[in-house]
Amino acid sequence: MTERVPIRKPTSIFDQLREMQDRVTQRAYEISEQNGGASGSDLENWTRAERELVWKPAFELSEKDGQFQLEAAIAGVEAKDIHVEVTAEDIVLTADTQHRHSERKGMVHYCEFVTGKMFRSIHLPKKIDPDKVKAEFKNGLLRLTAEIAEEARTKKRKRQAA
Repeated sequence: MTERVPIRKPTSIFDQLREMQDRVTQRAYEISEQNGGASGSDLENWTRAERELVWKPAFELSEKDGQFQLEAAIAGVEAKDIHVEVTAEDIVLTADTQHRHSERKGMVHYCEFVTGKMFRSIHLPKKIDPDKVKAEFKNGLLRLTAEIAEEARTKKRKRQAA
């Protein structure tokens, strides 16, 4: 079943990026403290914190017939929990993810499922019309269609004519 995903206009994409960066910074600091504050491990601590806190889904962005098509693999999340925010230049995908082990599964020896925040910010190569973006979610795949802004299409035609 395909479900529509509502498109929201963000208060500030930069605020979201800053908040995510702050969370990763705090976790990297905690990891450093756990390891005795040894210097020289900052990058390793940062990447570990990022892996623990942020899940970045794979995506593909293509352009055809004056539109961008974005596909993002977001398995294990319900459509109602996916937040899509757009501006003329960016698309931000977020969701909170949960994975729990129940006693009925027995002993779990290895698990790669993520619990935390799904966050993906995509800067577009051309401006879009934020009011003409549509998103659908089916079988773990988010499909988003964004009409390229008329001004971006007009600039391309003018360059080709020159």
